[in-house]
Amino acid sequence: MTVTKVKAARRPELRLPPLTAYAGGGLAPDGDYDGLDVRDADLTGQDGAGARFMDCALTGCVLEGTSLRNARLLDSVLTGVRGVGTDLSGATLRDVELVGARLGGTQLHGAVLERVVIRGGKIDFLNLRRARLKDVVFESCVLVEPDFGGARLERVEFVDCALKEADFSAAVLVDVDLRGAAPLEIARGVDRLTGAVISPGQLLDLAPVLAAELGLRVVA
Repeated sequence: MTVTKVKAARRPELRLPPLTAYAGGGLAPDGDYDGLDVRDADLTGQDGAGARFMDCALTGCVLEGTSLRNARLLDSVLTGVRGVGTDLSGATLRDVELVGARLGGTQLHGAVLERVVIRGGKIDFLNLRRARLKDVVFESCVLVEPDFGGARLERVEFVDCALKEADFSAAVLVDVDLRGAAPLEIARGVDRLTGAVISPGQLLDLAPVLAAELGLRVVA
């Protein structure tokens, strides 16, 4: 029997330099933030569209309605951030760790995520439509109704992660490991799972959805 192996995601290797305490003053469009330690900052409603964050640590920050459209987050760690309606559409996240986040309605449509770990916390209604995810790990977190519609996922792992009512409509999956998702609930796009790996138990759980997709009637 041939055993198909899924390629593991490459995780970020972060080594932050000595950081400078953030002096406040708020975000600015196209701002440049390098080597900052941003702690417990309330960034509610601020506009940092197009900003660049390099070698930064954001801890306990409030991102309620914060605009970070087309921003670049590079070699940075975000810990315990929270808020509803954070706009990261079109952003680039590369070599980033997002730890213990409590977010809702986060917009990441059209974004690029590469070597990103999302660990712990809960994210409701995450919008990743048409995003590109490469070497991304969702670990020990809860994702409620995430939208991967039209996205491309390559070397993406779900590790001890709750995936509830996910939408994979029109998505492209390459070396995606779903075996660590419990529960694994797919509301739409079950036909797009080519390129993903699931466990035998998950196959049984998805049987009703697969039967409905194929138009099968199961009669006892």
